[in-house]
Amino acid sequence: QAQLVESGGGLVQAGASLRLSCAASGRTFSSYAMGWFRQAPGKEREFVASISRIGGYTYYSESVKGRFTISRDNAKNTVYLQMNSLKPEDTAVYYCAAAGKLGLFSYSSRAADFDSWGQGTQVTVSS
Repeated sequence: QAQLVESGGGLVQAGASLRLSCAASGRTFSSYAMGWFRQAPGKEREFVASISRIGGYTYYSESVKGRFTISRDNAKNTVYLQMNSLKPEDTAVYYCAAAGKLGLFSYSSRAADFDSWGQGTQVTVSS
């Protein structure tokens, strides 16, 4: 399993941007498809974005499509989530996750496909 550490969260105003980072250690980073999920207070965890092991294939939830961008740097063992035009409803704890059993060009929105999770980073967007 991968060990994942998120960073980059914080308190911002609506319309601002943040970039989350997730540093991975353990197995070779390119052996994992990566994803971001979030959980707001009183709500279930929800999928945000996912990226394939190689090739940069991505998939987004409808709520963030066009505003958020997931990317990865396999040389730095890091996945990023660039969040633009933030809204108060984006307020949540954001979790990085790694899926070690997906194909080279595959991504997933299913939490069950991800077998390693970070501790989360808080993002708060004020109105």
